[in-house]
Amino acid sequence: MEEKNLNTEGSAKIKYGNAIVDVKEFKTQDDPGDRKWTWEEDGYTVFRGNARTGPGCHDNCGVLMYVKDGVLEKIEGDPENPYNQGRLCPRCLAVKEMLYHPDRLKYPMKRVGKRGENKWERLTWDEAYDFIEESLKEIFAKYGPESIYVMQGTGRDINGYGGRVAQSMGSPNYGMGFLSGNACYVPRVFSTALKLGVLVVGDYSQFFPDRYDHPGYEIPEYILIWGNNPVVSNSDGFLGHWIVECMKRGSKLITIDPKLTWLAARSEYFLQVRPGTDAALALAFANVICEEGLYDKEFVEKWTYGFEEYAEHCKEYTPEKAAEICGVDASLIRDTARAFAKAKSATLQWGVAMDHTSEGFITGMACMDLVALTGNLEKPGSMVAARPCFGVAQTWSGRWGGDKPILSEEQAVKRMNSDYPTLQAMNCISQDMLLKAMLTGEPYPIKATWMQTNNPITCMGADPKRILEALLKMEFNVVVDMFMTPTALAAADVVLPAAGFAERIGLTGHQPYYLGAIVKAVEPVGECKSDQQIIYEMGKRFRPDRNEWNDDKEFYNTILEHAGITYDDIKERTWAYPEFEYYKHEKGLLRSDGEPGFETASGKYEFKCEFLEMFDMESLAIYTEPPESPVSTPELAEKYPLVLTTGARRWALFHSEHRQSPSMRRINPEPMIIIHPETAAKYGIKDGDWVEVENNFGKCKLKAELTISIRKDTVSADHAWWFPERDPEDGTLFGVFESNINCLVPMRPGKSGIGASYKSLLCKISKHEGSDQ
Repeated sequence: MEEKNLNTEGSAKIKYGNAIVDVKEFKTQDDPGDRKWTWEEDGYTVFRGNARTGPGCHDNCGVLMYVKDGVLEKIEGDPENPYNQGRLCPRCLAVKEMLYHPDRLKYPMKRVGKRGENKWERLTWDEAYDFIEESLKEIFAKYGPESIYVMQGTGRDINGYGGRVAQSMGSPNYGMGFLSGNACYVPRVFSTALKLGVLVVGDYSQFFPDRYDHPGYEIPEYILIWGNNPVVSNSDGFLGHWIVECMKRGSKLITIDPKLTWLAARSEYFLQVRPGTDAALALAFANVICEEGLYDKEFVEKWTYGFEEYAEHCKEYTPEKAAEICGVDASLIRDTARAFAKAKSATLQWGVAMDHTSEGFITGMACMDLVALTGNLEKPGSMVAARPCFGVAQTWSGRWGGDKPILSEEQAVKRMNSDYPTLQAMNCISQDMLLKAMLTGEPYPIKATWMQTNNPITCMGADPKRILEALLKMEFNVVVDMFMTPTALAAADVVLPAAGFAERIGLTGHQPYYLGAIVKAVEPVGECKSDQQIIYEMGKRFRPDRNEWNDDKEFYNTILEHAGITYDDIKERTWAYPEFEYYKHEKGLLRSDGEPGFETASGKYEFKCEFLEMFDMESLAIYTEPPESPVSTPELAEKYPLVLTTGARRWALFHSEHRQSPSMRRINPEPMIIIHPETAAKYGIKDGDWVEVENNFGKCKLKAELTISIRKDTVSADHAWWFPERDPEDGTLFGVFESNINCLVPMRPGKSGIGASYKSLLCKISKHEGSDQ
């Protein structure tokens, strides 16, 4: 492909992580040719764009939106878009059902009854902003701006923008709601930061517009799928079908999961691990690779630090020991380790199961060590450094509209993380501490919340009844969403309606592969606004000098100014792929000083992370048994004999969203718990029975799905269930606690505050009374 250089005047360098990135020159690999962003076809006006916003999703798929008489009639995948090549998941195909659903929030509303009564008064946007501004400034006058907790969820494209609400208000407390231990992605980010100073992702040719035909690309010989089911979850900017495309071209799979997934059934090696024991398995793999001399000696000698200590440390974790811990045959562990080590190239497709252990980042460290041990860094078909492209990383900096950060140093030091030095090192809040502060006022009061794109008592929040108690203690709560959720109904004082992706403009570029345009195809329903517009308009009430935009196009043009292009430029192109290089560590492209190596204290990949010793933690990855397990708590296991894992993604649902969609509910009509038939028979449970699930933290009811794909000692429960079809005035908050598996999950991080046990608990099951009715 001919290189395109749209701006060669000067150079602007920004800091991303610890490295300095030159983003001024907008150099791309792709040629837009005569690609159109809109045209007429068979009576429709067709708009070409990218999907990366409400209802929620983690991907950046290319879409064709067919509009007639101002109404979005259908959506198809764009076959010309290199990212998804025409493929779309069921959720995206059903967007019309969500966009025009009669229960959509259409106007700003103020609560006029008691919380939970579903009594609201419609406001104009100015009235809503006035009311929010007045209410929050009264609270800030009493307690300081740090007394508001601004939180987001994983859906829509708020990532990188949401913190601006907190910064504009002067609060350092911005995070992902009530996710104990920040246990989603943050542990993996911390793992890679410790080990090599930059986030890495698997290379599936997603960096090239010609994809698998790119002359410099090679497929991975092995793909190690660990703790996720990517063809269903499609998480973190990764499209699961990329693995299928690599399989067609010869890639082989290793899958580690307590369930026999579709991909596991097509794997060369399948290790059906006990949930929560992944670190022990990773260390046993390393044991085999080191003992048999199968590691990449050249890479290890030249580019790594602490290998001798690491190899000695791994001697303790024999395959036999790991077999006893993990419930996997020792010979299978050996064979798998050998296959992975001998592969010409390999990727690690790791999931949230890594994060969902008490010290999630340590599990991530153990897995990343295997990547370095086998030299699978920065070569084609391996793990490669990932950075948001064309300067969109600037969205994270908090510096838009000026050279200085919006948040003052005086306020920044008040960030709620004092119990966890590791979080202090990351400039990251503790959601566990914030919940405690909301309930007790310690270490200082939290008196207000701003909840945008999240539904914490339904979805991410462990111990959700305690979270509801905390929200009801707040003096003021704002919710920004597309629908009236249980959280909004229960606790909101103001609700603000958000637009869907077909109703607004935007950018996809938070994943590093390409920059794309979200293109407005229809007018918003009612008076809905984009999340970004709400963010800067609300910010203007507190910091008008740093929220100067009058519309979304001005907003996105500021984000793109470091690349020297505008939103209209990228809309006309639809997408643009930046230049991509392999072996960046050899070229000085990963260090701020421009020297070869990695951005760590040693300048190398660190098997031994001495940085952790500052926090009284082991410098080498270790295995720790889950807090509740047949091993660590045998007496508790007598009462609760089954291992409980939670949160696996379903085809038609994204966390707590899509339950309003008729077609998605036909695919996933009820909250399910997966049980092995032999296990179910012990308790008199048949397929389709309602089951009571209980442990030492709480209970709920779910419907039995019997399958031999699950371990006999393990059950897997759906998460984030509520019933929007129920009467909002019946007092049950859409039945949110009835089938909420998080009622059985504690709000309890590990020592570091980075990781929590969402997937390795204990429980018992019984047939629910009235199950046959």
